[in-house]
Amino acid sequence: MQRPDSERKYPDSDLLKVFVSTHDVTCEECHEDLGRRAFITLVGEPSRAFCLSCADLDHLWFLPPGDAALTRRARKYSTLCAVVLKWSRARKRYERQGLLVEEAALQRAETECLADADARRRRAQREAEKRAEIDEAFVARFAREIRKAFPGCPAGREQEIATHACLKYSDRVGRSAAAKQFDEEAIRLAVAANVRHAETGYDTLLARGIPRWEAREQTREGVERVLERWGKRQG
Repeated sequence: MQRPDSERKYPDSDLLKVFVSTHDVTCEECHEDLGRRAFITLVGEPSRAFCLSCADLDHLWFLPPGDAALTRRARKYSTLCAVVLKWSRARKRYERQGLLVEEAALQRAETECLADADARRRRAQREAEKRAEIDEAFVARFAREIRKAFPGCPAGREQEIATHACLKYSDRVGRSAAAKQFDEEAIRLAVAANVRHAETGYDTLLARGIPRWEAREQTREGVERVLERWGKRQG
């Protein structure tokens, strides 16, 4: 079985290491057939496999990933702790599968996590609300910049454009670095994209199977005319 060396990076390198076998393996000490996907330790060069019982680690409990607070506390309270690693053929590296910790440490960690679960949930909610407020403020500012650049834009259209362009985690123009600085060209691109879909036959051309670049070229003059009209203050 492949074993990590100084050139390979793996997590929790300061902890004891337990490996998930990727093929059938037999314990060197008790000679028990452990099969595949067994938890083993590796000793010596070339590596010899030992089961957790022979390695005196069979009293530890497996804690899978998924709860950062529980993992952090269990590791803190466990005098003896091991990281469980499995070799990934696809990524050519060892990947962390979880920890082995003492039962008492796990119980203490679970008790503490239950005690402050409500507090952590409320904190997460506050942070989510704060992020939402920041996004709303950004969209509102983006809409104002659209109105400033295109004073002839129909009423309410700037909010529609800003909301669409700035959708969180999207790759739309409103999430670009330039847009975050309210760059004039980024504002123009966001408005042009909306005009292309709503004010021209662009979507109809795409539906007919016309390539995107050709459909854009066919509607380019129409988009420019609308942008020019919107760029003028009305009445």
